[in-house]
Amino acid sequence: MALRSVFREHLFTGRVAIVTGGGTGIGKAIARELLSLDCNVVIASRKLDRLEQAAHELQAPYPKSNLPRVLVKACNIREELEVQQLMQTTMETYGKVDYLVNNGGGQFLSPASGIRKKGWHAVVETNLTGTFLCCREAYNAWMKDHGGAIVNIVANMWKGCPGMAHTGAARAGVVNLTKTLAIEWASSGVRINSVAPGTIYSETAIANYNEYGEVLFNKAKAQSPAKRLGTPEEVSAAVCFLLSPAASYITGETLKVDCAESLYSTLWEIPDHNHLPASSTKESEGGKTSSGKLPAKL
Repeated sequence: MALRSVFREHLFTGRVAIVTGGGTGIGKAIARELLSLDCNVVIASRKLDRLEQAAHELQAPYPKSNLPRVLVKACNIREELEVQQLMQTTMETYGKVDYLVNNGGGQFLSPASGIRKKGWHAVVETNLTGTFLCCREAYNAWMKDHGGAIVNIVANMWKGCPGMAHTGAARAGVVNLTKTLAIEWASSGVRINSVAPGTIYSETAIANYNEYGEVLFNKAKAQSPAKRLGTPEEVSAAVCFLLSPAASYITGETLKVDCAESLYSTLWEIPDHNHLPASSTKESEGGKTSSGKLPAKL
């Protein structure tokens, strides 16, 4: 699709960015916008064939005489050695790592009572541990001595994350990690922030939830203040801003890109029940207790 960036041309000329989960959805949109701003981009994920297809699509709008270089690297961010190899390949190819976008992640639908230990570990290791490993290795490989900027993609989990407790816990951990590293790495000239997208429409996002995808996304649309879903490009613009010199005095923060969705509602419905009874504490010396009934007038 055609891209019209709000940023000036050649903003990132000579820079090198790694985008995990860069083969689909938000990650691919981020890679596309970075390329349009003249950045060298490394896209990484577990599936090499998907990365190669994405690289072909990302390069398609450009003349063959001036193709932007998109380096693809298969990497399971849960595996320490593979993350180290991702950084090594990037350093061998470009000699530096200016920007890191931790977009790789994943989760599945399940009430907390049904999440098995294996599933819990898989989601936490991908979203939290994988983000940490990528941050640490980018820092040690280049940013410790040369500075850089990191953006972590998290999620709308500000009211908890019912139906996906594993990813809510992991993403909250990433937000705290972002704050911690902003302090620890400030003296190295590293800025690190997070972006928390609301419900963003993409075909791969819907497919991730199988038969529930359309239902979930339609429900989210109805409960959004915007009465529409977000687009991957609206997230990529926020990421590019935080990587850019325009955000030179911003670090340790989380930018919500959700049109106030996180303030407005939740998709989790609680049925009527009486399993949380009112306290039996006496209200007065007369021994009256609260009935739990609403007053006649508010």
